[in-house]
Amino acid sequence: MQRRNGIARAIGAGLAVTALASTFPAASAGNDKPKPGAVSRPLYVTEAPIVMLKDLDSGAILFSRGAGKRFAPASMAKVMTAYVVLDLIKRGELSRDKVFTISEATWRKWNGSNGGSTMFLRAGEKISVDELLKGLITVSGNDAAAALAVGIDGSEADFVKRMNAMAAKIGMTSSKFGTPNGWPDGGVTKVSAADLITLADRLIRDHPDGYARYFSIPRLQHGVSPEGKPIVQPNRNPILGRFAGADGLKTGHTAEAGYCFLGSAKRDGRRLIMVVAGMKSEKARRDEAERLMRWGFDAWEGRELVPAGTKIGAVEVQRGARPSVMAEAGIAVRMTVPKSYAGDYRAAMQSRSPQNAPIERGTPIARLIVTPDGLPPQTTPLLAAKDVAPVDGVWTRLRSGFYRLAGR
Repeated sequence: MQRRNGIARAIGAGLAVTALASTFPAASAGNDKPKPGAVSRPLYVTEAPIVMLKDLDSGAILFSRGAGKRFAPASMAKVMTAYVVLDLIKRGELSRDKVFTISEATWRKWNGSNGGSTMFLRAGEKISVDELLKGLITVSGNDAAAALAVGIDGSEADFVKRMNAMAAKIGMTSSKFGTPNGWPDGGVTKVSAADLITLADRLIRDHPDGYARYFSIPRLQHGVSPEGKPIVQPNRNPILGRFAGADGLKTGHTAEAGYCFLGSAKRDGRRLIMVVAGMKSEKARRDEAERLMRWGFDAWEGRELVPAGTKIGAVEVQRGARPSVMAEAGIAVRMTVPKSYAGDYRAAMQSRSPQNAPIERGTPIARLIVTPDGLPPQTTPLLAAKDVAPVDGVWTRLRSGFYRLAGR
């Protein structure tokens, strides 16, 4: 291993690992002192069969039980529908103001009398993507999910193909979707708690504006009752407005999985994401969610290592207008440790190198791995600090080769 300017670099099979000393002055990168034993983790006791709690800022898994078990997510599947729609909006392929007309077939299948939770759409009604997203998340409208799917792809089945392709793209390795709303489909739709955590993490990181816009609306007014009165429904999130900092995601309920919840809360700049599944009642789900979140904030703390926007290290680029691009922290990087923790830590950047252009600014290109003494590694994605346009030709290949030989 060669050491240059306080940074040790090891490269093998296209994987570059950079131990960081200068970027993290408090880190013990390269320190040969003996490593301490495991740190005593705060105790959490639960009867829930499926539980997972993650600190988004550090990637630390604070608690996990049954996280790999596959189960039917019911309405939590709508978070994937929302992710797909928000991604289309971000890429300019769909406008929030786009208006869809509710077909007779969609209304018949998903109206409130036989289609479960609903935002009370009517056949022939014209409604924007923006309003449908509000209905999808705030009141868990099965009709809203179907209207989005049909409006975007012409059928629910074709939209589900998008959902599964996106799930694979973002790393949901145990999940498969059969409907855009999680309605029982003979066991096709299955997820794991670990995959739901991945989905929530990516949605909050990739679409922060959309998350803030749609996931914490306290109530929705849409539709008119037979008596001619406006229909107002509260948000179904069980801890929104009850737990300080709670600001989103979705509930679900199936006979197989019980009462479930994928939720998130943010306090003092620190965000936690949680899943509980298999609860026996709505009250048990709400109480467990509050208790788990409270434990995560009270028993653990996030210690900021570098602020958002800090350039961590360079990633080599091939066939690009520049030979490398800096990887930066999209959010403040924190190390999550038990309160009163007094240990040290090590930090390293890991990336696939070289990466092919084009690279879009804000795209994940590397991972920051922070390992507190006595605790498992914690991983935070790092983003490209600039766009890198593709450039092909002999000169580009010669230039890239020169930079590699020169170590630049």
